[in-house]
Amino acid sequence: MKNTKFKGIIAYPITPFDENEKVDIVLYKQLLERLIVSGSHAVAPLGSTGVMPYLNDEEKEAITQATVSQVNGRVPILVGVSNLTTERTIYHAKAAEKVGADAVMIIPMSYWKLSDDEIVKHYDAVAKQISIPIMAYNNPATAGVDMSPSLLKRLLEISNVTMIKESTGDVQRMHYLKKELGDDVAFYNGSNPLALAAFAAGARGWCTAAPNLIPELNIALYNAIQKNDLQEAQKLFYQQIDLLRFIVDKGLPRAIKAGLHIQGVEGGQLRKPLQPLTEKEISELSTILKLVNN
Repeated sequence: MKNTKFKGIIAYPITPFDENEKVDIVLYKQLLERLIVSGSHAVAPLGSTGVMPYLNDEEKEAITQATVSQVNGRVPILVGVSNLTTERTIYHAKAAEKVGADAVMIIPMSYWKLSDDEIVKHYDAVAKQISIPIMAYNNPATAGVDMSPSLLKRLLEISNVTMIKESTGDVQRMHYLKKELGDDVAFYNGSNPLALAAFAAGARGWCTAAPNLIPELNIALYNAIQKNDLQEAQKLFYQQIDLLRFIVDKGLPRAIKAGLHIQGVEGGQLRKPLQPLTEKEISELSTILKLVNN
């Protein structure tokens, strides 16, 4: 397999803001440390949970630098570097590599729908400017672009595009690419409610915000899969499925920050236009967390 550094539970830290909507780096490091000490196998700042599109260049660089400094080599770091333009994507990819990130993740963000050729050229241009691995991230719900299995296969012909994160919820895509490419590529699940099915399909890891709230259950599920204990894996998965669905349905930044507050952990504020969960939604989340932890 081309890249084996990333495996298991890859946790997404949130980006906290203060009352003036400024990024709170001190609080970010504290929240990141929780993910590390709870046993997450890797961390992935500046993803959907980290509200990467809502940050300016300086804030992204500050989060990346803070992550490398706080992690201090304890777990691998996968940094989201996506941008609307190829030039800015290259800029952030090079910056992430320079400060010590182990890999970068790129989703083809667009306003105008990109053609397959445009997407391939985008990834290829970035790949030629860095030497660390690239994870191609397919999430049409947020990017507005759905990369087909045939397109992902083309991307994997680029030398350092070695990982695929699938968030469409279509596990058959993993089966198809695994059949086409064998073990030369590492697949990662990005659809929380399909974690069990994705592992069964051969996913090497699970990219998720859930460890902010239930790290022990997430890691226990992965360990059960590694032991081929399907009965235990099913039990653990269905114990957390309601929470996994909730945080996706309500929006990861909103739900994770609310969940942290329920657990007595300061999670910071949101940046507008994002708004906190309603009182009804918070009550629902509180009930789910109680059931999950019992």
